[in-house]
Amino acid sequence: MFKDYKLEILYEDAYIVVINKPSGLLVHKSMIDRHEIYYAMKMLKEQLGGKWVYPVHRLDKPTSGVLLFALDSHTAKLMSEQFKEHTIEKRYIAVGRGYVPESGVIEHALKEKLDKISDKKARDNKEPQEAVTHFRSLATVEIDATVGKYDKTRYSLVELLPKSGRKHQLRRHMKHINHHLLGDTKYGRGEHNKFIRKHYAINRLLLHAVSLKIKHPYTEERLFFKAPFDATFKRLFDAFGWNEAIINYDKNR
Repeated sequence: MFKDYKLEILYEDAYIVVINKPSGLLVHKSMIDRHEIYYAMKMLKEQLGGKWVYPVHRLDKPTSGVLLFALDSHTAKLMSEQFKEHTIEKRYIAVGRGYVPESGVIEHALKEKLDKISDKKARDNKEPQEAVTHFRSLATVEIDATVGKYDKTRYSLVELLPKSGRKHQLRRHMKHINHHLLGDTKYGRGEHNKFIRKHYAINRLLLHAVSLKIKHPYTEERLFFKAPFDATFKRLFDAFGWNEAIINYDKNR
């Protein structure tokens, strides 16, 4: 899938590089996906002529969008501190099941998620950690099709702003309010995933890190990065009549 694939670079200077990570690509090599030979760190290093890159934050494998790398360890440390202090701003676009409320805040503590392989030495008895997500509904659609027990099927285009950085936070929070994200094979609803695969040829999690605001680690300039949507999202926007909503969203950011 990623053979000869060129990562889309959104920004590059002597200290940081920002890419638009595609869905299905790991950020770094993982014991969980040992069979994977393609991952963003390796591909970006090769694309930059052998420069070593340091991921500052993470995106789940099925999530697409803005991903920040540092070009040296000191810069990586400085940027990581911004994420820890929550002085950055991450915005995501997602598609949720049902009619999501106009806006709201999800305050639901999350227990640390451990992977059986990579986290086998970690303690599983930690208390749930505070987790906060702001959300806003941008558009809705009602489809004349039966999925599960309902005669008609409803979906919402949603903006998500995490105010904390827990593992799988957005996916788990949307499940918590019963608006599971489409294409989420871990926390979503299987009947809806099957429906969008069959009728819209969608085989990915519909979660995209659409923008990131940071302060440059040395110039202190405020930087804003936007990641374009892939063909799958664009096809869905066409099918659901959401193109105008996305255009208006882009204008108002």
